[in-house]
Amino acid sequence: MKSAPRRRSFGQFLTNLDAPYPLPTKIKMLIRNLTRRVLRAQTCCGHDGEPGC
Repeated sequence: MKSAPRRRSFGQFLTNLDAPYPLPTKIKMLIRNLTRRVLRAQTCCGHDGEPGC
């Protein structure tokens, strides 16, 4: 039996935005990771700790 996927909190989302990357890189990661989550209909994009995940 499969366990339920972990739900991300809004606080974790904001903490991930504090990652030590330049702003343009953060924006690219944010868009990429949010797109992956939406297209896969999942709560995680697979890049734990990156902006947007």
